[in-house]
Amino acid sequence: MAGPSQIRQRKANSPLQPTNDTVQDDEHASEVYQDPRNRNHIEKLLETPQASIAIVSLLTALSFALRFYKINAPDEVVFDEVHFGKFASHYLRREYYFDVHPPFAKMLFGLAGWFVGFDGNFQFESIGDSYTTNHVPYVGLRALPAILGSLTIPVVYAIMKESGYSTVIAAFSAAIVLFDNAHVTQARLILLDAALIFFMSLTIYAYIRFRKLRYREFSTDWWTWLITTGVFMACTWGAKVNGILTVVAIGIAVLIDLWDILDINKNPSIDYFWKHFWARAVGLIVIPFIVYLAFFYVHFSVLIYSGPGDTFMSPAFQETLLGNEMLLNSQGKEAKSSNLTGFADFRLLSEIRFYDTVTLRHKESKVFLHSHIERYPLTYEDGRVSSQGQQVTGYGHNDTNNHWQIIPTKALPETGRGRVVRHNDVVQLLHVNTRSHLLTHDVASPLMPTNQEFTTWPKDDHSRHNDTLFQVVLLEGHEGQAWKSKSGYFRLIHVPTRVSMWTHNKQLPDWAFNQLEINGNKNPTEKTATWFVDNIIADENGEDPAERDGKAPNKEPKSMNFFKKFAELQLLMLQHNAGLTASHPYASSPINWPFLLSGISFWTQSETSKQIYLIGNLIGWWTCVVALSIYVGVLGADLLARRRNLDPIPDPARNRLWNNAGFFFIVWGVHYVPFFLMNRQLFIHHYLPSHLASALIAGAVLNFVLSETINYPISIQGPSTRLRPSQYSDIGIKGPIILIIFSIAMLSMFIFISPLTYGTPGLDGDTVNSKRLLSTWTLHFAAKKTGEVV
Repeated sequence: MAGPSQIRQRKANSPLQPTNDTVQDDEHASEVYQDPRNRNHIEKLLETPQASIAIVSLLTALSFALRFYKINAPDEVVFDEVHFGKFASHYLRREYYFDVHPPFAKMLFGLAGWFVGFDGNFQFESIGDSYTTNHVPYVGLRALPAILGSLTIPVVYAIMKESGYSTVIAAFSAAIVLFDNAHVTQARLILLDAALIFFMSLTIYAYIRFRKLRYREFSTDWWTWLITTGVFMACTWGAKVNGILTVVAIGIAVLIDLWDILDINKNPSIDYFWKHFWARAVGLIVIPFIVYLAFFYVHFSVLIYSGPGDTFMSPAFQETLLGNEMLLNSQGKEAKSSNLTGFADFRLLSEIRFYDTVTLRHKESKVFLHSHIERYPLTYEDGRVSSQGQQVTGYGHNDTNNHWQIIPTKALPETGRGRVVRHNDVVQLLHVNTRSHLLTHDVASPLMPTNQEFTTWPKDDHSRHNDTLFQVVLLEGHEGQAWKSKSGYFRLIHVPTRVSMWTHNKQLPDWAFNQLEINGNKNPTEKTATWFVDNIIADENGEDPAERDGKAPNKEPKSMNFFKKFAELQLLMLQHNAGLTASHPYASSPINWPFLLSGISFWTQSETSKQIYLIGNLIGWWTCVVALSIYVGVLGADLLARRRNLDPIPDPARNRLWNNAGFFFIVWGVHYVPFFLMNRQLFIHHYLPSHLASALIAGAVLNFVLSETINYPISIQGPSTRLRPSQYSDIGIKGPIILIIFSIAMLSMFIFISPLTYGTPGLDGDTVNSKRLLSTWTLHFAAKKTGEVV
């Protein structure tokens, strides 16, 4: 950096005259006299193409090694693999699903699953489910993000090299991401963040290549990198909903670029501005939107069968799916389209009739209404007394104790449509195995004293008949509307007390086999008290209800305009993403993220004391925080100095800080600041794109600290460009020494935390305590600290 003796007064500004010559003014380099003979020979060696290739090859090899190391461990479902692995299954089974994220990265998982022979039958139901037992080729699925995460490292290196930084500085930024435990954890599991970060880094790289061609505007190369930027930007957005922030970051950079082009002193003709405007509109708006649309076109083309996502969509949308109950409005056997075979069969929609035996399922938790002969304990842990009635619970698996028969409370005709259950009908539910009616009464439920207990009452005892009466209220139902399976969402309202049958996610104690509690919610219109009939087991004669109306003909799905389907899904994605406001034990505030104050428990195994805890490399993250602080401080101090007509920073270094590192700072801020405005669940992995950007800033700051000069020129010379004197970054031997020391420190910290990254080996309590470098980290299996007894 410039010393006090080098601070100089700025010359008075003179009026600029328009000129047709293009001056290479991206760095405004003043004349710098450097003698290449005085340059350290190690530095000169590292700047050769051969050395650069060798170093990036080493970084890439290390990246693959760290991300593929023990990728088969654990052989169980980890964290959000329950979601994104399941979505891959749906693509392979071609079943429609709904998710808040765009489909591109999930389609890549489906493609990877097909490539490694995954049949999609494993459903990724719960964290801890065994892959090995179920013969799932999970390593092939995990290999996709591992490859993308590994390739991110050479892209980071290339970003810095294309930005004009030396090999040492480029390797420094790459090392921050290479040895980061959080990036490695995310990249070796079936998660979306590796794809998001990979395509984000490619977008940054492509945009820098485009900007370097600004003196050769509208050339073939210029158009190529403009369109490439747009395509990678669409891939980033298509990988995860957070990718829209990358679109915003590039948009801000483009607006700044267009504002500069609009300057009449540089470009007198407004037509010249409009040519650039429309070129960027095509390359960075039209083409990315077409690519983004293409992801959804493929998504809709693949997912042609009814699946778990049907109920989120409108009836018109559902009727485009094979086997959907909205399409098939009569009782029938399982049917399959004659021209689309080899995937899934689907039961047709059926109207529910009195005396049918059915299974009832909660819409949100998907548990079945269940009962068994065991009874509630006389007293609960808090001293409250129960009715000691038969337990009614929510159970997550198929079981004959889930079977309930619908009993009428009015006279019925012998045959015909009068035996169909309709909106607002009052019924009794008979538990088939114990021959007892569902009942609720003014007794507090086991877990919620404010809610009513659900139990059953013997069928032949009519003394409490009124307490067994329930009204079937169809959602958005109208008078006379038939109750139907699957799509017939309803609330079950107790007639005497007007509570609605409800469940929640808290488990009952061991005396109820840790099943979910069913209770009476005093809000009869509670949205989460929504149920549906999952299946009709038998009619009143105990026979298959599929036969009562004869076999229904196969029905071809209806068509719906692609853009209508796209618009409907986009709106639902936005609504549900904004609705993710429920609390989570590992949610964290954005202000904590850069400092690594908390992480996320991804997976635990009690028998072996193994765990995966998402946390970053403290050395790398805190280095980035320091670099960000220095960067903001230097720019602030420079602004103040220039107000006093002083130039403490040489023009080339200043302009590199503002133009190039400033772009990185925009990327960092756009991917970070918006989370402060979001009222939804937030986790530390949301900061990973900003962390990559901060690694780029850290490299730029290190270059500024070590050298007063920069590598110049870096932009491609145009046909009429008037060149400024060239110069090179002179970081000396200090740069390689700092890189080596920093890399060793990063690697040491990585290895120290690696048991939490790879989930192996298991750690005893004292070792877990030693890994908890910050008291705010919530690690499992930690030993309790005991005070010394005197």
